[in-house]
Amino acid sequence: MKKNRLGRSDLYVSEIGLGCMSLSRDEQESIRMIHAALDRGVNFLDTADLYRQGRNEEWVGKALKGKRHDVILATKVGNRWEPGKDGWSWDPSKAYIKEAVKGSLRRLQTDYIDLYQLHGGTLDDPIDETIDAFEELKQEGVIRCYGISSIRPNVIREYVKRSNIVSVMMQYSVLDRRPEETVLSLLQEHGISMIARGPLAQGLLSERTLTGPAPAAGYLDYSPVEIVELVRRLAALAGEDRSLSQIALRYPLAHPAVAAVIPGASSTEQLLTNTGAARVPDLTQDEVKLIRSFSRANVYTLHR
Repeated sequence: MKKNRLGRSDLYVSEIGLGCMSLSRDEQESIRMIHAALDRGVNFLDTADLYRQGRNEEWVGKALKGKRHDVILATKVGNRWEPGKDGWSWDPSKAYIKEAVKGSLRRLQTDYIDLYQLHGGTLDDPIDETIDAFEELKQEGVIRCYGISSIRPNVIREYVKRSNIVSVMMQYSVLDRRPEETVLSLLQEHGISMIARGPLAQGLLSERTLTGPAPAAGYLDYSPVEIVELVRRLAALAGEDRSLSQIALRYPLAHPAVAAVIPGASSTEQLLTNTGAARVPDLTQDEVKLIRSFSRANVYTLHR
């Protein structure tokens, strides 16, 4: 599988990664799926301390026993859960980040994290303090690199300007082309990579939209009827050598700022389809233009 450099770091990630949030609810099945992904050339796994209150990290850690050095491991921080309290609270403080990383290391059964990401962020955060936390963890050898996971252009601009992030994780797909407005060009200009999450738009950009029940709701500024029509047009580009969902996975990768897509998978069948996208040809420039002609150039309305 092709590997791309993550920003200006020394990390090289498989262009198809694995978003671990949507793994099976069964521990052993999740571990088997992670092993299946690694067997198919995936070397980039993304999780977070938020997912299932840390259990997802625990399962990833178990799956990587004896395999840790073959994997670029990413996790996230910033959402704080305290026993006895409902829900999570947002805490991007230096003290919390430096404490929370210890829990992630323990659950992941490792002594370092390749990519540590802030799991959100606002302009009201103590941004310089947050950056200091990541820089100190890097100096201590606890993390190799850091980035942010955010869909807020105003926050992304601040971290691009003030920090040494190597990546930004954000939602990007044929149905959500908002990053094309300004973010992708900004990242490309500064040598920062995008990690594209949600490339299948919650499964809407897959065969199930044509073979199953019609979508029950819209997606961003698309109505259910418009989603079905768009997916039909995407399907017309498919053939014996590539599926509809594989075309959708390759769309974000057509932009040079995108280092990897991280589709989730809740079944081995989905995993095989996703990883198979690494073996199909890149979209041609004509195909990219065609997809853009029948999809929508969405724009951000908030956090500009």
